[in-house]
Amino acid sequence: MYERGEREPNLETLTFIADYFDVDMDYLLGKTDHRNKLSWLKNLNESEDISIIDAIKGISPLETKKYRLLGNVACGEPIFANEETEVYIEAGEDLKADFCLRAKGDSMIGARIYDGDIVFIRQQDTVEDGEIAAVLIEDEATLKRVYFDKEAGILSLFAENPQYKTLRYSGEQLNTIRILGKAVAFQSRL
Repeated sequence: MYERGEREPNLETLTFIADYFDVDMDYLLGKTDHRNKLSWLKNLNESEDISIIDAIKGISPLETKKYRLLGNVACGEPIFANEETEVYIEAGEDLKADFCLRAKGDSMIGARIYDGDIVFIRQQDTVEDGEIAAVLIEDEATLKRVYFDKEAGILSLFAENPQYKTLRYSGEQLNTIRILGKAVAFQSRL
């Protein structure tokens, strides 16, 4: 009926057909000879000697940088801090980070940091109250929101999941704790 002109396909049917044959709707309707935008860009690139990026106005390439992945950081109970050797994660070069860690656990889900996410850390010895930091407790690393009560001399490490208790340290215990750096970004998988 479509071929005889007795019926017009609806948008849902046209979309299904275009997706099935991996063509743009314009090609399916006979408005262009290019099967899809990618083939048009490749053809344009070959014929006019310009790059695909140049063919699309307003799009510029993302400049990336490699950040060293030092290992895992606990998002739950602290875990042994190990350094992986020669493993790098590529991300935008505009991150003000020195290294990255892979999150393990679910204690930071309230901050949208999930198990397996990559957390980018700017190396620094202190952080402001309420900032998320990678913290070394003896030989174990954890990622928590940090608060320090100077008057009471208590360091509190808060999880972003109510299932986890706040870790509190004072007195001599503070000698076993070191801030590795501030979390400045994270990268998740979809």
